Amino acid sequence: MATLRDARARAGRSGRAAILAGAALAAAAFAAPQPSEAAPGPKVTTDTGPVRGFVEGDVARFYGIPYAQPPVGPLRWMPPRKMKSWTKVLDATTFGPQCLQVTTLGPFAGPQNTNEDCLYLNVYAPAANLGAGKLPVIVWIHGGGNVDGASDAYDGSKMARDGKTVVVTMNYRLNLMGFFAHPAINAEGHPFGNYGVMDQQSVLRWVKRNIAAFGGDRNNVTLGGQSAGASDTMANMTSPRSAGLFHRAILQSGVGSTTPLATAETNAKNMAVAAGCGSGADAATAACLRRLTPQQVFNLAGTQSANSAYISGLIEDGQVIPGRFVDALASGDFNKMPVMSGATIDEATFSLGIAQYFRPGQTPATEADYKARLAIYGGPTYPANAQARVRRSYPLSAYASPLLALSAIASDTTQCTQLNTNMLLSSQVPVYAYQFADRTAPTYFPKMPGYLSLAYHTADIQYLFPGWHGGDEGIPHNLNAKQRKLSNELVTAWTNFAWSGNPNGVGNSPWPRFTARKYLPGVLEQNIPFSQPITPAAFVAEHKCNLWDQILPYHPRVTASAATK
Repeated sequence: MATLRDARARAGRSGRAAILAGAALAAAAFAAPQPSEAAPGPKVTTDTGPVRGFVEGDVARFYGIPYAQPPVGPLRWMPPRKMKSWTKVLDATTFGPQCLQVTTLGPFAGPQNTNEDCLYLNVYAPAANLGAGKLPVIVWIHGGGNVDGASDAYDGSKMARDGKTVVVTMNYRLNLMGFFAHPAINAEGHPFGNYGVMDQQSVLRWVKRNIAAFGGDRNNVTLGGQSAGASDTMANMTSPRSAGLFHRAILQSGVGSTTPLATAETNAKNMAVAAGCGSGADAATAACLRRLTPQQVFNLAGTQSANSAYISGLIEDGQVIPGRFVDALASGDFNKMPVMSGATIDEATFSLGIAQYFRPGQTPATEADYKARLAIYGGPTYPANAQARVRRSYPLSAYASPLLALSAIASDTTQCTQLNTNMLLSSQVPVYAYQFADRTAPTYFPKMPGYLSLAYHTADIQYLFPGWHGGDEGIPHNLNAKQRKLSNELVTAWTNFAWSGNPNGVGNSPWPRFTARKYLPGVLEQNIPFSQPITPAAFVAEHKCNLWDQILPYHPRVTASAATK
């Protein structure tokens, strides 16, 4: 029987040789490559016109390919429309504009901009396979809370070169431009609300039509993303409009939540009033909203450090996103496929770092912050004794600083939520669960008093996308030798998963398929000096999921106790 390695060898390089080459090239891949002027780059013809890219390190790169018409003027808050054709060869050696964004999450994203013409994608492909062969395709959705971020920070060359895959990254509409549900626009008779998700679906349809010309297999597409990109992947898993467009899913540090349509409509109506378009729900109100300048929308979307009250995020519009994700998973009403799902062990140091980044003097978290966090669990959403139980389980005296106590609380809630999703999925589809635990990971945050980044939310992106360092204010770092080894392991797992739906390629080692059986390994802990599987029982104990199952308001749930039978 042919193995995954046989398939990769037929594609042009064995999996082991690719890993060795990746280790040698990782340090050189620190910065985003620039096009070479030595010779004309490769030309590929898409269904809308020819594009010319460039080759760097055996990887053909095509930047800034338009996949839809610019969503400006009457096309603002409309589903994306297919790009009009062109005849002259398009220079695809520079990235397209980033989408309008104001909130940067500290050094994560930016720069702030008011671009509406931003629907562009990028392709990374093994140069030797252009137009030939059928390599797996990885379509990657960048994170950023669906309010910021951009594709140009995600260099897909390592996964393309070492894993023999074709990688596609994209820009999609964000914040008020991408997620907006005003009744006047909703009544126009087209899909509405989740324009950013519709952009992603437009990219998936572009892949279906065009990826063979880049050496990719239209029938083997993995959709994945980190943070908001993971939530958007979940949105596409539960969207009937994405059925058949992809075949595997990667949920990296996020499973997502949705906003009820009524809440989103209220937010949009309040924004319209603030913009001077009034409180109506007629065609004149819709026209007024579309006449707003990009700068006016930018001004209403928030500040560098915070979203405005008009931001809704993913919306339960009933068509693009039919309803809550947990309900879809529990009922089995979703696009079924193998799933890779996990988070970083210290997820919350990211948000704590953002808060410190914007504080005067960048002062660290305090005891008052700890008490404020506990106060949340005294609210009406939680059980009557929740606040006292959290205090007993996470006493401030048990931690070296308030930052570490806060990180433990918030990181564990994230991990247990991801576990709940993994358990809902695992009864219906293959799931490969993990937690990223390298606390030596370089941080793009500046040095701040008392701040420890540890294995923070977004720390693992740089292990998959060389040179990743957040936005224009982020500090770049090279990975050291041990971190490059872990990077090679992750790239191998991610691309194996794209090839076969199994991060091992074949078999159940070293990464076991997730199981809810107490004493069977079910979660891969990715770390230095080596990664190792742990049992669900160990995971539950580490993150206090038995506590959080009684407190967190996620329903339907599969409790941690079920994971320890």
